Amino acid sequence: MEYLTVTQAAEKWNVSTRRVRLLCANGEIEGVIRKGNLYMIPCDTEKPLDKRKLPHKRKHGKFASLLTSIDIKKVKLDSMRPLTAGEIKRLRNDFMVNFTYNSNAIEGNTLTLKETAMVLEGMTIDKKPLKDHLEAVGHRDAFQYIEDIAQNKVRLKDTEIRAIHSLVLMDRPDDKGVYRRIPVTITGAYAVPVQPYLIEPKMTDLLTRNEERKKTMHPIERIARFHLEFEGIHPFIDGNGRTGRLILNLELIRNGYPAINVKFTDRKRYYDAFDAFYRDRKADDMVLLIAEYVGEQLDRYLEIVKF
Repeated sequence: MEYLTVTQAAEKWNVSTRRVRLLCANGEIEGVIRKGNLYMIPCDTEKPLDKRKLPHKRKHGKFASLLTSIDIKKVKLDSMRPLTAGEIKRLRNDFMVNFTYNSNAIEGNTLTLKETAMVLEGMTIDKKPLKDHLEAVGHRDAFQYIEDIAQNKVRLKDTEIRAIHSLVLMDRPDDKGVYRRIPVTITGAYAVPVQPYLIEPKMTDLLTRNEERKKTMHPIERIARFHLEFEGIHPFIDGNGRTGRLILNLELIRNGYPAINVKFTDRKRYYDAFDAFYRDRKADDMVLLIAEYVGEQLDRYLEIVKF
């Protein structure tokens, strides 16, 4: 086997010799041989991940290992070759169709995955309600909207939430972007939506807590808790689930993570996570669900870009 000196490795990886020696001393480079004060590094060794660049150094909590592994994957993906514009467009379009299908299906939309793709291409599906067509188009437009505003690294605002809902509920002009004015219940759920007169103050409190949690919580845990609490408030007369999942993805993208697609086939686990929170006050199930989806997306993109 051929080996590199510390100087040669530093030149190859475009880092300082001091950094390479530190990595060797800490055992972060596999296969290193030490001879006195010299380190011999295998030629085929990939540049080690710089863990100093992890965006969120969480030192506590039961999800510390899982969330740290996700951030390591994120840093690794950021360091790899970028995809071409054509590759990005293809991946984005595939995700958007799947996300639109699954998010709408969870709420009772009857379009299949293939039919959803056809509707988003401008076709109409015989014997399927106009409502289902409009829900697909509205969800697509809302996803495009969150992609646009995600570039602005600002705090989540009430105006953004209302704008997302306006697109989701494009078929209901009187209700879109408007907080509900009547009491509602969620059939079979432990969550009890707040009374109409409490919606605005509760949403203000939620947005304030979301900002405060940035100081103490890993983004994925914070986003999971926001999702749980937003759906509990249930601020709109309809479209809360789809709007909530779009907000979830807006916040993930703003924090450098990939958007996720909560699948229709996982709806029981998804609903059970809400019940665990509103019955037992435990957010763990939702944090774990979202973290697993983020990790899977990162694994998928890492597999794609390595070729």
